[in-house]
Amino acid sequence: MDTTFPLTAGLIASMLHVIAGPDHLAAVAPFAIESKRKAWKIGLFWGIGHLVGMIAIGLLFAIFKEIIPVDTISQYSEQLVGVVLVGIGCWSLYRIFKKRRHHKHLHVHTEHAPVIHSHEHKHEHNPTHHHQHSDALKQNNFASFSIGILHGLAGISHFLLFLPVLGFETQSDSLAYIIGFAIGILVAMITFAFVIGKVSSVVKNGHNDIFFNGIRFAGGLFALVIGIYWIFST
Repeated sequence: MDTTFPLTAGLIASMLHVIAGPDHLAAVAPFAIESKRKAWKIGLFWGIGHLVGMIAIGLLFAIFKEIIPVDTISQYSEQLVGVVLVGIGCWSLYRIFKKRRHHKHLHVHTEHAPVIHSHEHKHEHNPTHHHQHSDALKQNNFASFSIGILHGLAGISHFLLFLPVLGFETQSDSLAYIIGFAIGILVAMITFAFVIGKVSSVVKNGHNDIFFNGIRFAGGLFALVIGIYWIFST
């Protein structure tokens, strides 16, 4: 049987779910801006975390709905999302306005593709200057994954997106919808993070610090505003 329709329906539903959620975009944007060329990984880890969170709250609801107050868990998760967004916004703004303790100059990274850019770092009296940003990127990936889980746990409304599964006649159609839904979440957020990171990378490598800090400020302010709104609206 042709499963194109349920697959496409799941794909479209999940992509709209991701893009139409300002809290989703606000959580990922600051990390994507800081990660620049590796920003697509931020979107990937958030998407995986979001799926894990949705599966977890779904299983809790299906198995323990008579014992565990799933509605309460979801409500507190939504409020916690707001708190986390405020934290992300403050973190992003702090990185812009913090006191610069180390000098900066142009240098070349050759770990992967050669890139010439400038940023702050300490110098060691060593004939060869070599450093990587892998630790910060890993931290951002883990943070994005964790926030994705929290987003997945927040909102019983997620179940509405799976209602079409009950309307399909065959299990293969239902499975195709779920697969399309999972792919859509990943594609939507990876694409969003990639675009944000690409713009940030081009601006930063062009040594336009004012424009780059403007992008960072916009991302941090966006997260802060959405976070405050989320706290008081839930």
